[in-house]
Amino acid sequence: MSANEDQEMELEALRSIYEGDESFRELSPVSFQYRIGENGDPKAFLIEISWTETYPQTPPIISMNAFFNNTISSAVKQSILAKLQEAVEVNLGTAMTYTLFEYAKDNKEQFMENHRPIHSATSISNIISPETPNTAPSSKKKDKKEQLSKAQKRKLADKTDHKGELPRGWNWVDVVKVFKQNWLER
Repeated sequence: MSANEDQEMELEALRSIYEGDESFRELSPVSFQYRIGENGDPKAFLIEISWTETYPQTPPIISMNAFFNNTISSAVKQSILAKLQEAVEVNLGTAMTYTLFEYAKDNKEQFMENHRPIHSATSISNIISPETPNTAPSSKKKDKKEQLSKAQKRKLADKTDHKGELPRGWNWVDVVKVFKQNWLER
């Protein structure tokens, strides 16, 4: 059987197996996402599997770059991807997308045992691809100047007079301090 026929058969099987499953998402006929764990679970993660042209004879591309995974450290992501890569090597030549998703579901606790949620959104590439080795590209972000929206500009203009000065008494905290001092002096 050709790789294309194998992919078509596996696609039909995945659609029938995961029909109605909110954790499964078909991004395209060759790319799938599966959320391991419930929506509110801090140890939940998302796996994306994309088939190559010659899949299942060649390994699929497994990624954890989804925004959903931003609270997972890169070390934990790399550990999960390494364990999934071992499962890929065992199942090479057979339809393995369902197997990989189920393997991840069965071993979720083991995968996430060292997980400590991080709260900074770091952009680190976490992809296993047969063509490229695992490397994290250097990302240079440009500092953006904060710009006000139309509504914010309008609100600011409404607070000031025609000269751009704030009206008398705009800082009510100072007014309260004065009243408090006068009250205490009596």
